[in-house]
Amino acid sequence: MSRLKECKTTCPYCGVGCGIVAKFNEQGLVSVEGDPDHPANGGRLCSKGSALAETMSDTPRLHDPIVDGKVSDWNEALDLIASKFSDTISNFGPDSVAFYVSGQLLTEDYYVANKLMKGFIGSANIDTNSRLCMASSVAGYKRAFGSDTVPVSYADLECSDLVVLVGSNLAWCHPVLYQRLAAEKKQRPNLKIVVIDPRKTMTTDIADLHLAINPDGDAALFMGLFAHLQKTGACDDGFIARHTNGFDETLKQCAPLTIDEIAKKSGLEPAEIISFYELYRTTQKTVTVYSQGVNQSRVGTDKVNAILNCHLITGRIGKPGTGPFSITGQPNAMGGREVGGLSNMLAAHMELDNPAHRNSVQSFWKAPHLPEKPGLKAVDLFKAVDKGDIKVLWIMATNPVDSLPDSDFIKEALKKCPFVIVSDIYQNTDTNAFAHVLLPSSGWGEKNGTVTNSERRISRQRGFLRAPGNAKPDWWQMAAIGKRLGHHGAFDYLNEADIYREHAALSALDNNGSRDFDIGEHSRLSNDGYDNLAPVRWPVPIKKNPSERPFFSDGHFFTANNKANIIPVAMPTKDPETGPYQLNTGRIRDQWHTMTRTGRSPRLSAHLSEPFAEIHPVDAQKLGIELGDIVELTNKHGRLLAKATITFRQKKGQVFVPMHWTDQYASNGRVNSLIPSITDPVSGQPASKNTGVSIQKYEARTFLFLLTRKKPVLPARGYWATFETEGGWATEFAGKEDLFEKLDVIKKMLNVDLKTAPLAYEDKKRGEYRLALFHGQRLEGILYASGSPLSVSRSWLCSKFEGDFNDPKARYSVVAGKAPVNEIDKGAIICSCFGVGINEIADAVRSGCCSVEAVGDATQGGSNCGSCRSEIAEIINKNALVAAQ
Repeated sequence: MSRLKECKTTCPYCGVGCGIVAKFNEQGLVSVEGDPDHPANGGRLCSKGSALAETMSDTPRLHDPIVDGKVSDWNEALDLIASKFSDTISNFGPDSVAFYVSGQLLTEDYYVANKLMKGFIGSANIDTNSRLCMASSVAGYKRAFGSDTVPVSYADLECSDLVVLVGSNLAWCHPVLYQRLAAEKKQRPNLKIVVIDPRKTMTTDIADLHLAINPDGDAALFMGLFAHLQKTGACDDGFIARHTNGFDETLKQCAPLTIDEIAKKSGLEPAEIISFYELYRTTQKTVTVYSQGVNQSRVGTDKVNAILNCHLITGRIGKPGTGPFSITGQPNAMGGREVGGLSNMLAAHMELDNPAHRNSVQSFWKAPHLPEKPGLKAVDLFKAVDKGDIKVLWIMATNPVDSLPDSDFIKEALKKCPFVIVSDIYQNTDTNAFAHVLLPSSGWGEKNGTVTNSERRISRQRGFLRAPGNAKPDWWQMAAIGKRLGHHGAFDYLNEADIYREHAALSALDNNGSRDFDIGEHSRLSNDGYDNLAPVRWPVPIKKNPSERPFFSDGHFFTANNKANIIPVAMPTKDPETGPYQLNTGRIRDQWHTMTRTGRSPRLSAHLSEPFAEIHPVDAQKLGIELGDIVELTNKHGRLLAKATITFRQKKGQVFVPMHWTDQYASNGRVNSLIPSITDPVSGQPASKNTGVSIQKYEARTFLFLLTRKKPVLPARGYWATFETEGGWATEFAGKEDLFEKLDVIKKMLNVDLKTAPLAYEDKKRGEYRLALFHGQRLEGILYASGSPLSVSRSWLCSKFEGDFNDPKARYSVVAGKAPVNEIDKGAIICSCFGVGINEIADAVRSGCCSVEAVGDATQGGSNCGSCRSEIAEIINKNALVAAQ
């Protein structure tokens, strides 16, 4: 192997924006490790970041443009796209076309997309999947501050005395921030942490107080806090008088609320509410961190402002260790905000409905004209596609068939669209099936640009690998269309540095401190300066060093009178979409969005390999559901099948299902098929977190576990979930047909020549069938079938593709499905970083390891990213209880 090279770059997953050192050679990416010099993570990585090298397979990648299902070339594809845009705009006007883009794009891609659509096509019909995760935060910040300004840094978490986490499972969704907070809590036990979340998540394990709130109960909770702070003399009257508007009007709305009313709305006990209020009242250095549990709501913007109001009336903003902190779900959601990626924004934090801003941008771009009204927001955009108003749609780096609410409706809308273009790095996504033209994009590790993390820190993503085939950066694709539409001068970029300098120059245009976003100094970067750009937090005005002074430390805001607005907010009415159970959605530790990347890592799929539904034990008993049963969730929008998990972490009357599974990895696993397209009236963000559902047991008669070299051939009916393992695929299946009546159909799922050296076992009386297929010493595929849920050593079996099967004993052991006494059966993987299973952890506990640290010393489990430490603690507690009995 040739000598490894190194490149410093940035992780492509969540909004933490961790620095990475990638080690690579001519053959590809070999390994990644945390960059110890990057301020966001200081060398830490989560399980997803640590496994990046395993997700870089070239096999499913798009190498060339595909037009109407046939491999094409760039000239044919781009000429066709330009012709479709030109003809459609000519016949139906600029609002008949649209872009749907993504927080996966780099800032340079985002900038060109926004410039092309708003500046030169002349429509604001460009929206982004970031609308799904942070639009309510943008709207709330702008209502309060007059600008989309995040006033907090990660360091503020570590110097605060109280961190309130609202609707944020930090341990699994932003693991490195969780590690930083947990480390600070260990150093300073007096640091108090409050978690406000309907579920007892892994994050609650470091909390001093967990408030298991009802969905959307947080508006009432923070309205009550506002009144409590005023009644108990905790308000900063001087700050309110000098630096805010709207206090009296908001107090008038909040003051009549009683603790009993708040308890009824929030689902909390009065004593819990008072405990939280008093902790907040008496702790000046407070940071409130909030995420999708706040934003993804029909009243998300009001919930944001209810949180902001409490910081403003106590003056807890603009000072170290204080402030409201929206943390983003995507690597470049912030960068998209900076370039105007949302349909109601302009580039450089300028306003689409501000004539002076429109004139500035139009003049700077030398654009024919800019739209004067906002474009369609994500949900409305796809409704317009369904109605036929949008006739050409270009989707970039996102998978709306799975990620948007009412996702079956999205499928139907795309079927109707006359011309759909999708730019992606992979061939097979649920959205790509509807593309008339597929464009191969370069991906992480292959393209250059910048991203901005949740604390406003701009970092470089650097290309260090050659893109496969003829894949091209997204900005290049859009610039090529801009030139084909006749706008050569506006899109003659030689490289990403050209785009970034233009973006930086626009941020300084007519600014002089009137807007928060200003990186004008970066407009002077040379190509080498851009290549070597170190992570930096904006603003970075011309001729000035980056300021470490917090925004709003001088009490100056970006409103008309430079005062912050305290916003009266409404108590949410009852959700009209009710059901016997309230569905809550969210993320899991080791998967990312719709699994197009993380689903390719066997290590990441080993932790939770199937869609699951968390149900409280009382509800499970009432429904006749046991651990491991398949359950069916339904409402008028759709249907979902998932494996039942019975846990006290879930509240009675509620059920949790993760968002990640798609038709590529499961049958009926798309949780957004159940979510209605209800949106916040201010931000347009979908209320993706909760809705009503019915739950019943899926009465299966046949259960299968398959290991196959190739992806199995799976039926349209029944429940299945499949994931990549070392050397092949593992699949769970449950169906309603009788096993032995469908045996020939079942065997075909293996996708293997059935004449290949079979070893079979059949017992009709017990309802069991097993079939293993070998070619020489290689295992080609194996099938376990039963009339009841299977008990086989799945983790051990998944390692068997790498085994040698010349020995007949080895063959019989895999047919038995159990590890022999001389081999280790790890059990379900708990620590993805080091592949440590539940059996290994339990063995360590039984041998005397009584703490997470001791288990880490013995097994390495929990000693890297720390995301599994809560699960390890649970295993320790369970084994301690068993030992005590």
